[in-house]
Amino acid sequence: MNRTKRKIFETSMNLFATKGYDATSIEEITSVVGVAKGTLYYHFSSKEEIFNFLVEEGMKLLQNSISIKIANCNTLASKLKAILLIEIKVMTKYEDFMTIVLSQVLGKEPRNLTCRKYVFEYIDMLEKIIEESIANGEAQDVSNLDNPKILASGLFGITYSILLEKIKNDDNISIPELYKQYEKIIFANHNLR
Repeated sequence: MNRTKRKIFETSMNLFATKGYDATSIEEITSVVGVAKGTLYYHFSSKEEIFNFLVEEGMKLLQNSISIKIANCNTLASKLKAILLIEIKVMTKYEDFMTIVLSQVLGKEPRNLTCRKYVFEYIDMLEKIIEESIANGEAQDVSNLDNPKILASGLFGITYSILLEKIKNDDNISIPELYKQYEKIIFANHNLR
């Protein structure tokens, strides 16, 4: 991604997260970026295309980060812990992106459906990781896992909790402390070792 496109991308992400999608105009994006409308339209055909690109790229980043992190994990518990840590890091590092996705996942507008599609793909990925771990005999460290789909949805649901915790504490959160607290909650409920 070239520098101008990246600046449009980052500016749009910040404006969508702070003002909301509907309240952000193309004029405002070009003004903050410092480019003409023609330059923006060279990179993106519309505000909707910027939004879709933003959501797609952000969710790819999350999925790729998890794939890389769990590649060397050999138990379900270690994979779930890696997923939890990645989610916390992504939420704290890319709060604007996650604010957009989480605020737009409900509703019936095209952007709501786009967010929902990517969130469901992410949850499906987590469910597949859990199911494959069980099938591969890597789940001996899980004594009461009844429904991989619910666990996968719950893991994604943690992102809402992390965002609320960040807002409540004015961004003064410690990643290790947050991880430790969520680890206790999740792994105690699933008897993971």
